[in-house]
Amino acid sequence: MADETGKIDWYFPETRTVIPIDTFNIPRSLKKILSVTDFVIKKDTCTMQVITNCANRDVTWITDELIEAYQRICDLGFVHSVEVFNDGELVGGLYGIAIRGAFFGESMFSKIPQASKCALAELLNHLKVKKFSVLDVQYITEHLKMFGATEIELNDYYGLLDKAYKDEISFL
Repeated sequence: MADETGKIDWYFPETRTVIPIDTFNIPRSLKKILSVTDFVIKKDTCTMQVITNCANRDVTWITDELIEAYQRICDLGFVHSVEVFNDGELVGGLYGIAIRGAFFGESMFSKIPQASKCALAELLNHLKVKKFSVLDVQYITEHLKMFGATEIELNDYYGLLDKAYKDEISFL
């Protein structure tokens, strides 16, 4: 992550926040929205646009240097996105890094209400179908708690990663 000066540092908390793939929750109100919305949800069609939109905030940790790094990692096939479109316009999404059976959520954005939540619901369902072991979401927030996010100790996190890295899983 870049700090307020633009210096890039590794963020490595002692407690990790994950959403368990086997027991995640899609809030009832979001299920209703998903059943009636005109959103079109896609994967990996405009990943760099998603990253740019995530960086488009008054205060952001996603600097131009990080965007360039994400482009290089994307070219290697590790960065993936879920995009939400409304009337052909990108209105929300999220991106992260997939390594074998682990997905590391980096950031999300929403131009209209519920778009980023719909992207997260799609990501969770996709990761479950593909048999991913872990979704690391970095920080606990009220928004993520609705989906079942929980904080775990570092040793437990290492156990999840050990299992995830043994799985030969492709995001798409």
